Amino acid sequence: MPNFPDPTLLAIPAFIFFVALEWWAVARKRARGTYDTKDAWTSMTMGLGSAVSGALFGFIAGAMALYAWQFRLFEIEFSWLALGGLMVLNDFLYYWKHRFMHRVRWFWANHVVHHSSNQYNLTTALRQPWTGPISGLVLIGTPQMLLGFHPAMVAFAGGLNLLYQFWIHTEAIDRLPRPVEYVFNTPSHHRVHHGRNARYLDANYGGILIIWDRMFGSFVPELEREKPDYGLVSQLTTHNPLIVATHEYGALLKDLWTDGYRIWHWPGRFFGPPGWSPDGAHQTSKAFKREYLEAHPEERGTEGF
Repeated sequence: MPNFPDPTLLAIPAFIFFVALEWWAVARKRARGTYDTKDAWTSMTMGLGSAVSGALFGFIAGAMALYAWQFRLFEIEFSWLALGGLMVLNDFLYYWKHRFMHRVRWFWANHVVHHSSNQYNLTTALRQPWTGPISGLVLIGTPQMLLGFHPAMVAFAGGLNLLYQFWIHTEAIDRLPRPVEYVFNTPSHHRVHHGRNARYLDANYGGILIIWDRMFGSFVPELEREKPDYGLVSQLTTHNPLIVATHEYGALLKDLWTDGYRIWHWPGRFFGPPGWSPDGAHQTSKAFKREYLEAHPEERGTEGF
């Protein structure tokens, strides 16, 4: 098994270059988009913190992956064909992992960091969580090891997937040719994913390929008549990286404290969708969509509803 580099670490100079280029182009009105200095620096700080967290705690996810590999059904040696097949499998599993991150509050507490900016530019791609290694999300990737792909090759494929997603965090690129838009995740599709509009909630989970969303009913196109409004349903107003990284965990602990000894509510708090509460006091994404349709019944049956 060859030694695999970390694609995202190798790409850091390219990240810096293209962020600077986009920032300059937006400031000079040569490209669409917006840049808020405080927001952009917060995003880049979150990216740096994520790299540090991965270096410090990545061994936890690595140990879990190596443990799963012990029970492999086969042992698949490295080849470019094997890597290509792994990339497709990795992207399929990423789709479901990403979908769980939006539908399970415990996973959302980690992923919400990436959606906490109300800007959409290349720095948004760098706004990554710090708690990934301890979130348990690695469990969703275990089928790759069980089939016989070495954890190092799986980590490499995952790094390439993450690297691909950098360039789709931009408003500077409009729609691409239709065949590309049909098969691949693009800036247009991912702008939808970052929108907090009722129409765009819980859509377009794909990493490299958008075909999984088309197959499993979560695809919503970007509409010319409705520009994505980026960020969270309840916007985060702070630029403090520590709060950005932990605010949803704090909200979860607050809800558990409110429940007190009614611990039968706790499974719903942890594993229900974001916004779930036993008394319905909070709103889930489905509730937001339902509320929107009550106010705009003419939109029923259109894309996203």
